[in-house]
Amino acid sequence: MARRSRRINLWIWIFITVFSGGSLTGLLPFDLSSILDGSSASSDATESAELPELGNAAANEQNPLADQRVLVPNASIDNFSPVDRPLRIASFNIQVLGQSKMSKSEVVNALAVIIRRFDLVAIQEVRSKESDVLPRLTQAVNAGQRNYSFLIGPRLGRTVSKEQYAFIFDTERIEYDPGSIGTISDPDDLLHRPPFVARFRARTREPNRAFSFWMVNTHTDPDEVPQEINALADVFRVMQQNQLDEDDVILLGDLNADPNQFGALRSIPAMKWSVEGVPTNTRRTKTYDNLLFSGAYTTEYTGAWGVFDMEKELGLSLSDALQVSDHLPVWSEFSQWETASALQ
Repeated sequence: MARRSRRINLWIWIFITVFSGGSLTGLLPFDLSSILDGSSASSDATESAELPELGNAAANEQNPLADQRVLVPNASIDNFSPVDRPLRIASFNIQVLGQSKMSKSEVVNALAVIIRRFDLVAIQEVRSKESDVLPRLTQAVNAGQRNYSFLIGPRLGRTVSKEQYAFIFDTERIEYDPGSIGTISDPDDLLHRPPFVARFRARTREPNRAFSFWMVNTHTDPDEVPQEINALADVFRVMQQNQLDEDDVILLGDLNADPNQFGALRSIPAMKWSVEGVPTNTRRTKTYDNLLFSGAYTTEYTGAWGVFDMEKELGLSLSDALQVSDHLPVWSEFSQWETASALQ
């Protein structure tokens, strides 16, 4: 069904997640008040109460669910020895990640091994009415004495089958701004599942030099790919041009489109994508998953990228790999240090 062509609004609904680990010591010094909806927002009643205004430092204390938020101890950077290597950022559509999948120990173990290969993973297709899926998955990832945590968005979708986006990240390598977590406003219903966004920064001993960036996590509706791709081009422009001091934007996820179908996204000056000519589904027939960013602004991209081969890397048969997901993780590498934009 055709959607109206009105552009995406230049603001974001704030959504404070019920579960979000990670250190709150990583607050990034910027103010989004000029482009964010300043009023409170609410989501499904089982996930959050009415939210405080943006910038309220007491937000966590006021949240009746705040005691469930921390899955790993808050950690000062002084407790870690930051690894001096580029960040490896991935996208992974974990097909119908819900109670059934989480009940299969071999699948959960495979997911944990995969996630530990990366510093930050954008996840699509969390599908469960219960709120314990990401906590349980993160606990499995941390079974190897690791310190991963996560952010998760609201349940989205036009039908009774809702999905959530999530980010899982290594708190020893990545920190996030608690005030930046949001879902793109889409008043004209251009997108079946509007992207989930958050701002991150590499955890280093020199924070002023560390690479900081927006992540825009998306999953298009396969029945409306051309329209949604064009709407995502607007999302990308909004995020890059209206985010005050941050022009590094990484749009990633399951686009249900290969680069030849990127439509208006291809017309954005200097737009780059990591994956081309390599299938990203487990059956090796489609290139649907990708990471996109501006080659002019995000010069931190090292040029390294890949598609994680579950069969080869984990020694799985095709049928076993399909139990994990019908998509393969895709990844790109970025310097942990901020570099000068090519436009400066």
